[in-house]
This record gives sequence, C-alpha cells and structure tokens, in this order.
Amino acid sequence: MALSRTAAAPAPSAPAPAGPAVFALAVGGFAIGTTEFAIMGLLQNVAEGLAVSIPAGGQLISAYALGVVVGAPVLAALAARLPRKQVAVALMAMFTLANFSSVLAPDFGSMLVTRFLSGLPHGAYFGIAAVIAASLVAPTRRAQAVSMVMLGLSVANVLGVPAVTWLGQNYGWRLMFLAVAAIGAATVVLVLRYVPFQPVHEGAGIRRELGALKHGQVWLALLTGIVGFGGFFAVYSYISPTMTSVTGVPAAALPLVVGLYGLGMVAGSILGGRLADRSVMGSIYLVMAAIVLVQVLFWAAAPLPWLAVPLVFLLGAAGSSLVPALQTWLMDASPHAQTLAASLNHSALNLANALGAALGGLVIAWGLGYRAPALVGAALALLGLGVAALGGRGRQRQVR
Repeated sequence: MALSRTAAAPAPSAPAPAGPAVFALAVGGFAIGTTEFAIMGLLQNVAEGLAVSIPAGGQLISAYALGVVVGAPVLAALAARLPRKQVAVALMAMFTLANFSSVLAPDFGSMLVTRFLSGLPHGAYFGIAAVIAASLVAPTRRAQAVSMVMLGLSVANVLGVPAVTWLGQNYGWRLMFLAVAAIGAATVVLVLRYVPFQPVHEGAGIRRELGALKHGQVWLALLTGIVGFGGFFAVYSYISPTMTSVTGVPAAALPLVVGLYGLGMVAGSILGGRLADRSVMGSIYLVMAAIVLVQVLFWAAAPLPWLAVPLVFLLGAAGSSLVPALQTWLMDASPHAQTLAASLNHSALNLANALGAALGGLVIAWGLGYRAPALVGAALALLGLGVAALGGRGRQRQVR
C-alpha cells in the first residue's frame, strides 16, 4: 500500500510539471516588463505626443509604479482565500484590459489614470507567480524558480522592449500598449493550460496575510528595495535622453541600447537566483555594492560612447541580480503569509521606481544635466546597503 501511495502521489519538485507552468508565468512577466520599461525608451515620443515636457512625462512612470505600490498589498490580501491559479488568471486579465485602455487615452491626465490602473495587478501577479513557482521545486532551488519567473521581465528588455520601442518610433507610441495587451491575453491562455491547480491552504485569509506586516525583517527588506533599487531607476528612467544628449547615441540606435540593458537583466536574473540560493544576505550585500560602483562609473563615462554603452549592460545586470534575493528574504521573513510578502517586494521595487524617477527628474529640472541622476542613484544604493546590513544582523539573531 505504501508503494502504491508513493507511485500515485504527485511530485511537486519534478521538472515536468514545473517547466511549462513556470514558462507560462514568465510570459506574464514578459508582458509586464515590456509595458513597464518600454515607456522609458519612448519617453520623448510619449511626451511630445501628449504635449508635455520630458520631466512631466516621467510622471507616467511614477503613476505606473504607484499603481504597483497600491495594488500589490490590496489585491494580494483580497485574493488570499482564492486558489492561486485563479488569482494569477484574474490579475493578468486585469492587466490586459488596463493596457488596452492606454491605447484609447486621449490626453495626459487620462493616460496617467490608465498607467496607474495598469500597475495595480503588477506586484500581486509577480507575488502569486513567485509563490507558485517556488512551490513546484525543491526548497534548495526556490530562488532559482523565482528568478525564472522574473526572467520573463528580463527577456522583455531584450526582445519586447526593443521591438515595441522600434514599433513606437516608426508607427506611433500607442501601439506599444496594444502589443502588451496581446501578450497579456496570451498569458491568460497559457496559465489556464499549464499552471496546476493548488487548493487554498487551511486558515488562509486577509488577516493571516496581513500578519506579514508584523515582522520587522519584512519592513527592512522592503526598505532595502525601496532605497537601493531607487538608485537604479534614477538613472534608467532617463536613459533615452541621456544616451542621445550626453553620450551622442543616435535616436535610431536606442532600441539596441535598451536591448543591451535587457541582456544585462537576463544575465543578472540567472546569476541572482544562483547567488541567493547560496546566501540570501550575502548576495544582497554584493549586488548593492555593485550597483553603487556601476552608477559612479556611468556618471564618469556618460560622455564616452565606448564606455557608457557597455555600462548599460552592467546597470541591467546589477539591478536584476537583486530581485531574487529580496523576494526570498521576504518569503522567509513571513512563511505563513508568503503571497502578500512576495507581492510587497514589487510594491517596494516600484516605489523605488517612483522615487528614482522623481529624484532623477528633480536634479534634471534643477539644471544639473542628465548625468546627475547617476550620482543620486549611487547615494541611494549606498543607503540601501546600510539598511540591508541592519536587516542582515537581525536575520542572524533570528537564526541563532
């Protein structure tokens, strides 16, 4: 009888069911990454089309990010009693409809609203996708499973973002949102087909999920992401005008630049997952220090194309290497409310997006030039490293 039960029981860590499911979830990450980052490469086009300045156009980046900040905890908590697969499908359907509404937005004000709505399901989707992916593999490979979901976002910067940047430059920037909506619809189909059903855990509910907020380690991890990753977005939010105005890269070559950034993200996602499975906090310290160094180098090398362009690759690699470790830190810090904790990671990262875009736009508006955000970014990343060190000491005491 024991042998019979063993043969009939599913193996959650088996590669066969995990592979297609993780791929389906990663396609959703591809859609999200395309809409989140393509607008940065098309910022000049969007600002001109909506008759606003480039710093004002940066508010569209902030609006999306604030949507993530609001949507991640709210939607994750509200969906706590629903099956994870059902939640993933509903969130991606919401994302698809919101992006389609951006195609029809007639002015800057309405575009701000649609960008906010598009951001609402972002964090909750990545949170639930991370928990699903981690549940399908062995505990020693959790961070790598999470990184594979995030790899969809990274690949978006290699394929999706350059493609829609070219599309937007040549045929109208609104087509970017139409393309993203189509990818979102495809994700709904794939998740329905390949992600296995997982019953709701006993005791699951809003109160249990909100229990994640009682843990100090959760707040330190979130603050590390907000401050440290804000430094990354301070630079990348304005990469398009920096490359054209300071580095001297032709506008037609911008898709290649953002594609190079995307390649860095792919490399960083893969490396970050492997590093985090070895040491969560050790990888955070290493990556945060690397972000500081790369930001300073980018500030110094921005006028030199032969140095600045390769550094775009390192910007992408350093930034994306941080995400799997932060995600794992949050899931470990709140083992009984992992969905909300994992979702909050993307709240933090997109609050970092809003913070970085706002501070980067501020120093540009002050007349300090497009290189100045790199120094702002380095300072923020250094501050984030200090917060992570505090969290690491607390984590060591918990283990003891």
